[in-house]
Amino acid sequence: MDNSSHHPEQQQPFSCTQETLQQIAEDVLALARKGGADACEMNVSEGSGQNVTVRRGEVETIEYTRDKGISVTVHIGHKRGNASSSDFSPQAMRETVSAALSIARYTADDSYAGLADQDLLATSFPDLDLYHPWTLPVEEAIELARQCEAAALATDKRITNSEGASVSVGTSQFVYANTLGFCAGYPLSRHSISCAVIAGEQDNMQRDYWYSVARAAGDLETVEAIGRKAGMRSLARLGARKIATCEVPVLFDATVAPGLIGYFVRAISGGSLYRQSSFLLDSIGKQVFPATIQISELPHLPKGMASCAFDDEGVATHARKVVENGIVQGYFLGSYTARKLGMRSTGNAGGNHNLIVENDAALPFDTLLKKMGKGLLVTELLGHGVNPVTGDYSQGAAGFWVENGEISHPVEEITIAGNLKEMLAGIIAVGNDVIVRGSRQCGSLLIERMTVAGH
Repeated sequence: MDNSSHHPEQQQPFSCTQETLQQIAEDVLALARKGGADACEMNVSEGSGQNVTVRRGEVETIEYTRDKGISVTVHIGHKRGNASSSDFSPQAMRETVSAALSIARYTADDSYAGLADQDLLATSFPDLDLYHPWTLPVEEAIELARQCEAAALATDKRITNSEGASVSVGTSQFVYANTLGFCAGYPLSRHSISCAVIAGEQDNMQRDYWYSVARAAGDLETVEAIGRKAGMRSLARLGARKIATCEVPVLFDATVAPGLIGYFVRAISGGSLYRQSSFLLDSIGKQVFPATIQISELPHLPKGMASCAFDDEGVATHARKVVENGIVQGYFLGSYTARKLGMRSTGNAGGNHNLIVENDAALPFDTLLKKMGKGLLVTELLGHGVNPVTGDYSQGAAGFWVENGEISHPVEEITIAGNLKEMLAGIIAVGNDVIVRGSRQCGSLLIERMTVAGH
């Protein structure tokens, strides 16, 4: 058992202890009250990181980051003011609180503004195992990046150039507090390794990349595997060509599929809903996905990339079904957007937490190709061609043409188009090839029909 999550002071990459951050928080709340605020909330955080990039075996950059910040929001009646600073000195605190109070006095009344509802605030704080500092001397980081790049270059002699390999180490900690008596926080870590290389054949050049992200260094893919995947992906794209315009099934591979779920999340998030700028208005209780699809939000996953015991306003997070049998069960709301909609916060101020997309029968990738038969496998999306109000979807893409359930040849310079409402309803299979990199976990998604525009 790694006890670093319980004893952050043993390997202290921070300048303050959690106790110091809590004291800063209490001081700020006291200053706000004294200055005439009816309510106040604040967040104080600090972080440190190291990033090393090696290109063609040579060190290209070594970056060290240290940052800290404090953000204060005060409420005077229904008026709200916010100010922030990166200085923790008592003088800076006074000035920051004073600035927030001044702003609040000049803003218009907003009856929806205010702290989260007291009965929703978190009162228990499970250890989610999110803090695994990686003590990585810069020389070792350089060596790991070199090995990663070397593995990519060794994949094939047609890998002719490199955009480099990077090894990044990061830790941070924070405390959120408000005048309802809430004061809590914890340390976090996030580490990553990435590699991008270029494959060339005659005058045809293709680049691709691979990366891995985790809370703990031991959970990252090996540098050799990351390099090899970057190399294989670049090679696979050699000889890419255009295809004729057609209407076919489209398979979004596991690297791009979570993006589709991201559009769904945005459409049922408070900000889009109360502004009426969503293609999924009033969708609670409505069928949006096929009945085989379940989407759960699991905020308390140990080591989860988006795990937390409470959201950005101190509201307790809970596991829940967001989509059950294809039917929307709930939205993503913070306090403000919830009040605008006449609802209650769902603990999503700051976004969604570990969304897990499941299907009654998740299939291996090869089975998805066979199920598709003939169509397009998308491995990269380019540009931003999505209208969140209508759901109209049109994006540049690259990937592979599939014939008889097998990859035939790489494809580039195409556009895929459809409507998100129809695309989500038209998911006919989900892959079991999940890659955990962020807040949404989803295998490859096979969509029944889309327009593929070629030449």
